[in-house]
Amino acid sequence: MTAIFADVLESTREPGTSRFSALGVADILGLQQQDLAAIAGVHRNTLRTHPESPRLQSALRDLMRLLSAATAVQPDPQRAIFLVKNEPIPAFRHKTLLQLIQEGRTEDAIGYLESISAGFIG
Repeated sequence: MTAIFADVLESTREPGTSRFSALGVADILGLQQQDLAAIAGVHRNTLRTHPESPRLQSALRDLMRLLSAATAVQPDPQRAIFLVKNEPIPAFRHKTLLQLIQEGRTEDAIGYLESISAGFIG
């Protein structure tokens, strides 16, 4: 893990805990709280009232796994975030990686990034 991504990862940790901060992840990705809740498949109030929710924490882990894989392709964190949020992927019917995560296709999204990192073009 690069030192830059380690800093990003640490900035998303809920202080004094071993869990992710939903607000920290939303901030890093430039997402509104309601958009993050939709991606996680939880009610928007869950981010504030039940940040320990297993479903929410699982979604936050998946988002950070995806960002980690994206930084292997694009080391600049801001460009990696842009890639995740905005780049349409032809192999996935021009969906973005973030859309794949919302569909529960984390492994497909990470596999795609790993193939790009290994030199596969397409």
